[in-house]
Amino acid sequence: MGALAFLVHVLTACGAGLALLAMDAAIRHDWAGMFLWLGLALVVDGIDGPLARTVRTHENAPRWSGEVLDLVVDFATYVFVPSYAIVASGLMPHEWALPAGFIIAVTAALYFADRNMKADDNHFVGFPAVWNLIAFYLLLLKPGAHVTIAIIAVFAVLTFVPVKFIHPIRVRRLRTVTMGALAVWSGLAAVAIWHGLSPPPWVAFALCAIAVYFLLVGLVPARRP
Repeated sequence: MGALAFLVHVLTACGAGLALLAMDAAIRHDWAGMFLWLGLALVVDGIDGPLARTVRTHENAPRWSGEVLDLVVDFATYVFVPSYAIVASGLMPHEWALPAGFIIAVTAALYFADRNMKADDNHFVGFPAVWNLIAFYLLLLKPGAHVTIAIIAVFAVLTFVPVKFIHPIRVRRLRTVTMGALAVWSGLAAVAIWHGLSPPPWVAFALCAIAVYFLLVGLVPARRP
């Protein structure tokens, strides 16, 4: 089991390699390619946790901290590469873009260090620094510079506001609906990437509608038993 546990750590660490490939694509302004690699990193992030619990990595490969490794990889794929894309994409003048990227990196780093980022019901408390998704929608919709900076400012502030955001897998409430929405979103996002982030309008509209669901579902009060 020790070898299997170590291989799970290796799988998690592969997310860092995928982040490098995503950064290479971002430097070449290949935004669809960047999101393809980031999407693969999300798949790795989704399966390594259950595998780690199955082979009990904390017992069978205790030298390596799965929690620390996961945070390192997540910061690269959720924050660092997407923030670079936002800065380099031309969505804002450079004199705005650099401060915006700086704010993203700093607020996200603080969120990753927050010991209270999760509620007892597994909701995230505050915006969970998923700047990969913000970058995806910004590059999909290409709003004006003022709208872009406003969106970044709002989510940077929401990082520190005790508003709940749903974890699509670990939150039990509405799990079936949420998982269905996540599956549809994944398919539509793949279509958008296939079209170079210029998909048919109905795809962009559906992606926005699902985003509204994920933004608001955490605000729905839980039903009392």
